[in-house]
Amino acid sequence: MNQSKYLGKVYLVGAGPGDPGLLTVKGKTLLEHADVVIYDALVSPEIMAIIPDTVEKINAGKRKDRHSLPQAETTELLRVKAQTNAVVVRLKGGDPFVFGRGGEEMADLIQAGVEVEVVPGITSGIAAPAYAGIPITHRHYNSSVTFVTGHEATEKYRPEVNWQAIAQGSETIVIYMGVHNLPRIIPSLITGGMTAETPIALIRWGTRPDQTQLIGTLGTIVEQIARTGFQAPAIAVIGKVVNLRSLLLPRK
Repeated sequence: MNQSKYLGKVYLVGAGPGDPGLLTVKGKTLLEHADVVIYDALVSPEIMAIIPDTVEKINAGKRKDRHSLPQAETTELLRVKAQTNAVVVRLKGGDPFVFGRGGEEMADLIQAGVEVEVVPGITSGIAAPAYAGIPITHRHYNSSVTFVTGHEATEKYRPEVNWQAIAQGSETIVIYMGVHNLPRIIPSLITGGMTAETPIALIRWGTRPDQTQLIGTLGTIVEQIARTGFQAPAIAVIGKVVNLRSLLLPRK
């Protein structure tokens, strides 16, 4: 019988959007018992504080124009760590499979013979709007919602998102990683049938103590970003449900 060359198992754990209260019980347990945690840039300090000091922590985070480790090196690092450690956690912001490259990492690890398990996390496209008082669905406002990335990989399977088709086919649009590309995205949405008066909310650092919002319309938001200096990382929510914020935002 052939013995595996890997001592341990890799867990792709979704850290959620930032609030440690939204981390799953299973994810928290794995962090507390991990040998190694390889984490992303968007994992909040409060989540990182859960990890014991005895655990080896490696930053593999990617941000716009700043890459700590190339993707191939991250996957190779996971493979190497699984050879000598029982519990290897790949900690990813939000959910590993929602625009998080978890599918790529899992496929590569399985191909290399590494045992892998996914622990889902709450994605920011749901949580950030909720904390801002915006329900992404409401039976009096919409019956569809589309989740889409605003920052596409150059090597992907097709050249670009069909924004005009999305504008025509969805009443609410949630855009991940799209703040820098809104000047290009918005004209396509308007060409697809959305009006310049369509509400849009940008939510930065959703669910964290320093969460901020910028509320506008498709016709005003680019100028508002320039005027206020609003920056990524942020989720964009487009559609009539944004108007519910004034009614549902928790009062403090």
